[in-house]
Amino acid sequence: MVDEKETVDRRVLASLVPIDGLSSENFEEVYKKTALESAASGSVLFKKGGQDNQAVYLIKGTLDLHGEHGDNTVIRADTPEARHPVAHHQPRNMTATARSDIQFIRIDNDLLDILLTWDQSAGYVVSELDEDDDANTDWMTRMLQSNIFYQIPPANIQEVFKRMEEMPMKAGEAVICQGDVGDYYYIISQGRAEVTRKSPTGTDVRLAELQQGDGFGEEALITECERNATITMLTNGTLMRMSKADFDNLLKAPVMHEVDLEDGQELVRDDGAVWLDVRLESEFNNSTIEGSINIPLYLLRLRLHELDEEKPYIVFCDTGRRSSAAAYLLSEAGYDIYVLGGGYR
Repeated sequence: MVDEKETVDRRVLASLVPIDGLSSENFEEVYKKTALESAASGSVLFKKGGQDNQAVYLIKGTLDLHGEHGDNTVIRADTPEARHPVAHHQPRNMTATARSDIQFIRIDNDLLDILLTWDQSAGYVVSELDEDDDANTDWMTRMLQSNIFYQIPPANIQEVFKRMEEMPMKAGEAVICQGDVGDYYYIISQGRAEVTRKSPTGTDVRLAELQQGDGFGEEALITECERNATITMLTNGTLMRMSKADFDNLLKAPVMHEVDLEDGQELVRDDGAVWLDVRLESEFNNSTIEGSINIPLYLLRLRLHELDEEKPYIVFCDTGRRSSAAAYLLSEAGYDIYVLGGGYR
């Protein structure tokens, strides 16, 4: 039986995986929503087959985990194993029973995954800019040179340009703001803009400058997270924008090739595909798909050169949010990409 709740120690919370990978601002969001709970010896925290969508961490005491085929495990607080969520698979593949009086916390998986995705996708919030690009190059030409457009049907390309809306913009005008809900994908037709992000101290950090032909805003649409940066016009100009629904149907859907675990294993066996885990290294070290390699989402752009352009990759994370963002980035870079549907839990 679960008893009273109290505040969890910040240092303890910050030591847990993957919470230790959150920015300070997103850590505060988790801290505000997390309470330390107590339960007496013999209490059942969850049962095999249950699906509660929560990450459970043992903070004090001892837990017994019972599997279907006698695969029993004991988890003790203050051990390396206790830094990770207890029997994290959903639906649950084990029953967790308190061997002693215990203290534990529960965190919503979706909240944690959204915050992780937001933090990690900020590492590649904009495309790398080529300093040799001619600023006067036609924006449509630059857009069509993206690898994404080699993967979508010609009819979709025509429809993309038909669905886009023109937006005149003034210098100093904010296009999107950090924390907003993502509703459009944008391309700069004329003018320049800058990308900034709030630091934990509240100051604006300049990340990049965008110019004619550069697109932005896809991360929030793909991951269904809040905007992770602010885009402000540096000059008067014109933007072309596309709604989330059109972006999903015309650009995202054609490049998101979902497979299940069985199909993925077949791709590995028959086509030489490689499993690519884009979670944090600490998550990867705790559990992953056998034979996979690990490049966290926030490092993916910097480590693209490590991937073999001749091999297909099957990207995965816990829920599919981070892997979807990674798949779009890799498709843009010209890789043959699949996504593990539903994520790995």
